[in-house]
Amino acid sequence: MFDILVYLFENYYEADVYPDEGTLTRELSAAGFGRDEISQAMAWINGLEKLAQQSYLPGLADSRAHRHYSDAEEKKIGTEGRGFMQFLETSAILNPVQREWVIDRIMALNEHEVSLEQVKWTVLIVLWSQDQAGDYMFIEDLLFGDIQPTMH
Repeated sequence: MFDILVYLFENYYEADVYPDEGTLTRELSAAGFGRDEISQAMAWINGLEKLAQQSYLPGLADSRAHRHYSDAEEKKIGTEGRGFMQFLETSAILNPVQREWVIDRIMALNEHEVSLEQVKWTVLIVLWSQDQAGDYMFIEDLLFGDIQPTMH
């Protein structure tokens, strides 16, 4: 399923075109993805859209509260992934609401543990869904280049 999410980002982000679910399902099937994988990816994307429809308390995006992870989140995301998200939040690339969206979407992946690369892709997809990935064109280099983030 994760390969589908990456495929969608790579094929639709720059084009800024979003086909309907039926068209997308046919295209993904033609690209060789299985029906179950496509269904799971569509459910994941629909979950992201539901997050966008929720309302949040004013000021929540500016919160300075420290995030404690549940045991399940710690196990699935891992130390490296949590550290990376903390770096992005400290760098003002992710706000607390976006961080929660990333965590929600990571937990929705059908994997027991996710890699740092999967965390990075999830961050990029969440920012893309909010039309903010373009605001941070350096993010793709930061996320997938050889640059190692450093906290000062």
